[in-house]
This record gives sequence, structure tokens and C-alpha cells, in this order.
Amino acid sequence: MKGPLALALLLPLLVAGGPAAGRPSEPHRIAVLRALDKVTARVSTLEAPVDAETRFGTLVITPRACLVAPPIDPPERAAFLEIRDRSPRGERQGLLFSGWMFASSPGLSALEHPIYDLWLLDCREPAAGPPPDPTRSRAYP
Repeated sequence: MKGPLALALLLPLLVAGGPAAGRPSEPHRIAVLRALDKVTARVSTLEAPVDAETRFGTLVITPRACLVAPPIDPPERAAFLEIRDRSPRGERQGLLFSGWMFASSPGLSALEHPIYDLWLLDCREPAAGPPPDPTRSRAYP
């Protein structure tokens, strides 16, 4: 299953939280990416914080969101990435990629670049702490 149809089927499951209502995907602070330099055959694992720039070669990668499906849903990780190219002189060039990448389907929405390949591996560090335990009683003054 490839192309826009697959993307249209997967994205609502992540954003809406899967088939059962009320289970939103969990936001995380770090997108873990695998990057390949096709010229040197160098493979690197990058930890890119959400809303911060991370560099790989001439690429400038900015994750805008990194979501993980709840544990009771099928496992899925997705990140919304903006990827720009920087010239050797440091000048920012156009936007190469802006969209969702899925860890389970790296070829579904991939960066097309003659020198670099980039794909999502995981999301780390949940953005919110664990939910409060409703069974714990509160002490009132």
C-alpha cells in the first residue's frame, strides 16, 4: 500500500488516536532519524528535538511533531518534518520536504534527494509526564 491513499488511511489513525475514540497519539520531544550520505556511504543516527534545527551534511532538519500511537493500538510512530538544503556557503535554499514520515513505512513519504536519504526510526521522551493516578486519594487540608 503506497502513495496518497495509504497516507490518507494512516494519518487519521495517528492524529485521531486510532479506531477507538478518546485515545489520542502521544506527542514526544525527540525524533530519532537514520540518515545516509550516498556519496560516502556514511550512516548516522540523529536525535532531532522538536522545533529545533538539526544538521546532516547540507540538510537542515526541523521536526515539528513526533507522535506515538497508544500502546493498545498497532505500533506506529510518525513525525512531521521540514527539511531544507543549505548551500556550501551557508545560504539557506528552498524547502526540500515538508510532511509526515512514518517509521513503519519509510518509503511511503520519503525525502527525494540525490545525495541523502533520511527516514524516521522512533520518537523519544514523551512531552507530558504520566497522567495522574485517579485511584490515589487526595489529602485535603
